[in-house]
Amino acid sequence: MKIWFFYAVVALVLWGVTGVTQKLSTNRISSARSFLWFCWAMVAISLAVLLLVHPQGHLAQGVVASAVAGGALNALGAWTSFRALESGGKASIVISLISLYPLLTVLLAVLILHERLNATQLLGAGIAIVAAILLSTETASPSVDCGKKGAIRADSAN
Repeated sequence: MKIWFFYAVVALVLWGVTGVTQKLSTNRISSARSFLWFCWAMVAISLAVLLLVHPQGHLAQGVVASAVAGGALNALGAWTSFRALESGGKASIVISLISLYPLLTVLLAVLILHERLNATQLLGAGIAIVAAILLSTETASPSVDCGKKGAIRADSAN
């Protein structure tokens, strides 16, 4: 197994669990407070990485700008995902929908980085779009929902 594949699978597992932990936190505290705790965890992990990995000295401004932009966009994406969950979005739908961001990455990679997709990859993108539509469909049937403070209430069609 290639090392990049191992890291990709670990990221998949970590981000898969993250969707549930984000929903659990926004069920009980605001998205802003959840996001702030998220940021504190990022700072702590960043400090650990800084201690383990010695950063390179002179980096080009474009490299630093790209890294900062990536971090800022990631943070804004995380915050808006907390907001979506806090606003009543189901974790199964919100996380599935926002997890389609690689489709935008693929589109931008083709347009900006001039990468090419083969037929299998195009088919995969199409299937992902269909999956997004199917996963984001809500039924009108009654369901059990944990409310803002963890109270359980049954939604009814009355």
